[in-house]
Amino acid sequence: MENFIYHTPTKLIFGKDSVSKLPDALRPLGKRILLTYGGGSIKKIGLYDEVKHLLADFEIFELSGIEPNPKYTTSVLEGVRICKENRIDAVLAVGGGSVLDCSKAICAGALYDGEPWDLITYKVKAKKALPLVDILTLAATGSEYDCGCVISRTETNDKVGYIDELLFPVVSILDPRYTFSVSKKQTAAGAADAINHIMEQYFCAEHTDLADGMCEAAVKSLIKNAKIALKEPENYDARAEFMADCSLACNDILSIGNSYSGWPCHAIEHALSAYYDITHGEGLAIITPRWMKHILSEKTMERFISFGTHIFGIDPSLPEQEIAELTIARTYETFESFGIPMHLREVGIDESRLGEMAHHIAVNEGLDKAWAPLSEEDILDILKASL
Repeated sequence: MENFIYHTPTKLIFGKDSVSKLPDALRPLGKRILLTYGGGSIKKIGLYDEVKHLLADFEIFELSGIEPNPKYTTSVLEGVRICKENRIDAVLAVGGGSVLDCSKAICAGALYDGEPWDLITYKVKAKKALPLVDILTLAATGSEYDCGCVISRTETNDKVGYIDELLFPVVSILDPRYTFSVSKKQTAAGAADAINHIMEQYFCAEHTDLADGMCEAAVKSLIKNAKIALKEPENYDARAEFMADCSLACNDILSIGNSYSGWPCHAIEHALSAYYDITHGEGLAIITPRWMKHILSEKTMERFISFGTHIFGIDPSLPEQEIAELTIARTYETFESFGIPMHLREVGIDESRLGEMAHHIAVNEGLDKAWAPLSEEDILDILKASL
């Protein structure tokens, strides 16, 4: 069992009508608030008007149009500019993981005098950041309960994970009813994202019974409740458990005592969505079973057997190789059952830039030091198998 430090200062306010707590959450932070959101879905569901009503006593500034795979040059820099010019006290992010991720980068950049990209790429350590409160409308990334964000810089094809303890939200408000209107495509992608978050922590060298049990329960809950939510979008209990699963999937509680895997599927997918701007969860669903097949060996076999027997109920008396292969097949079938496209060509990616992406990943992601090390050639093989 590895040493660990676990710290999550974020307060989660979960359940029906939890948005009523918003003024109390913001009041200690100041009066001048930057409201950030995406393409306008919060207006369609009435949440925008509700927030403005609740914050009638606050001075609100707005940044709208934050993109999926949030962009540095447009959204982050514009948010930083608004914060600096208007002496913003706190940021309120209303939306899904992309809005939260962008808002975290804004919170750090707003109190830094230099180029915010230097913070995101760890050239400089932030000394302070604006406080962040969020209202979640899409369950997927877990950004509401962690201190990380992922920011894309289109002109350099970079998609960078930025983690800093200063970026934990102060308060996250989660009302599952705000996810009722989420499309089947985004619900499915969110489930795939959260499942892979857990798998990235599960497939590692050192692991504990405690972590295994939590991971296995969370994956089974995600599969069950995602399928219900896809058929019954307004099933509160399914949406609620799905939302809670996503929040816990990426804040390190499920990997207490585990060693670090290197998060290889995320490392590979970040290049796909940086180069082609595809939906992150779909990219992960495509890559994950191909990565599993590529890294299967005597060294990794135990993790496949454990995952397959505990998650999918595969007969443990079968030969080990058969269990492992069934585990890969069931993982693929699960993502496919959500309605996710399972080939890169289906999301607009052909072979023309695979070599370029494989090189970018090999140079920037350090997967040669992952639990199951990947060379540039290995990465290229995985990408080719995913076509």
